[in-house]
Amino acid sequence: MPTHIQKLISEGEHQQLDFKFGVTDSKKIARSLAAFANTDGGRLLLGVKDNGAIAGVRSDEEYYMIEAGARLYCRPEVSFDMKEWEEGGKTVMEIIVPKSPQAPHSAPDKEGEYRVYVRVGDQNFPANGVHRKVWKKQKDPKGVYIEYTLAERTLLAYLEVHQKITLSAFRKISGFSLPKCEHILADFIILDIIRINYSETGSFYTLNPEFRFE
Repeated sequence: MPTHIQKLISEGEHQQLDFKFGVTDSKKIARSLAAFANTDGGRLLLGVKDNGAIAGVRSDEEYYMIEAGARLYCRPEVSFDMKEWEEGGKTVMEIIVPKSPQAPHSAPDKEGEYRVYVRVGDQNFPANGVHRKVWKKQKDPKGVYIEYTLAERTLLAYLEVHQKITLSAFRKISGFSLPKCEHILADFIILDIIRINYSETGSFYTLNPEFRFE
């Protein structure tokens, strides 16, 4: 029967699972921890190569580098639990990061500038302005209220035909300012009418497939 770690490895890397052969940079690992905490939570398997091969944890220092990443380089700090597993005489550390009620958490990028990250698939992406507005609005006790003005109706009609839209395209068809367009998109995302999508080439927005026009 497969062990706990073998079952996880068989899933491959995905939105809630990441493999790390080793940790050499606390700031870099902080980005992964923050991304998990900001999105759906997840697990980091330390001592496992990208292809799923078990290499084992090479040094206890790696745990302390993860701890430094979570405590010192995530703002606010990210909570996590750690479990150790033995597989074929090698130690694998399972770092468990819950989805955080304190999101968004930020971490330093390659230049040392603090940015907010999200986990999408098996990658970490910097969160855009719309996503940051979503977090801010979700903490507002007043909630959100949408007026179906021409801009909102135009956005939904465009998505019904074209399936996706970028922020710049929405600005173009609506004639609204950047903050206003971000505000409208954020409200629709909170109400789960629109979904935000990230890719290597940028972010875009799509209708929730379960949304139906009346």
